[in-house]
Amino acid sequence: MRATQQQVTDFMAAEFPQSRCVVESVSDGRATVSRQIGREDLRPGGTIAGPVLMGVADIALYVAILGEIGIVPLAVTTNLNINFLRKPKAAAPIRAYCTLIKCGRSLIVGEVSLFSEGATEPVAHAVGTYSIPPARS
Repeated sequence: MRATQQQVTDFMAAEFPQSRCVVESVSDGRATVSRQIGREDLRPGGTIAGPVLMGVADIALYVAILGEIGIVPLAVTTNLNINFLRKPKAAAPIRAYCTLIKCGRSLIVGEVSLFSEGATEPVAHAVGTYSIPPARS
C-alpha cells in the first residue's frame, strides 16, 4: 500500500525531525528531498561534510521507499555507496532526487543524485539497498 506525500511528511516530522530534510515530492518510485545547509554542516575548506551528503541520500531513498510500500518504520539501510563528484556550494541547500531501481519483497534498491540548489551538475551520486521486514499476519 503506497503512502502519500503528506503521510510520508507527517511520519518523517514525527520520527526523524533530526534529518532536517523537507519532503518535496513522493510518487511512482521517486522522491525529492531538500536540506538547508548551516555552518555546522561544513568541514574545513568550506565544503559540506560527506556524512551530511550521505544522510540526505539515505533519507531520499527511505522517503521513496515509504512512498512505494507504505509507512514501514523498520525498513533499514543495508548498503549505501556514494561517489562525491564535485564540491557542493557551501551556502546552498542540497536537493536529492531518488529513483527506485528494483522493488522486491525483502530488498529495495535505489539511486540518488544530489545537487547544490541551482547547479546543473550533481555533487554526489549514491546507490543504496534497504531491507524490508517481513509482513506479519
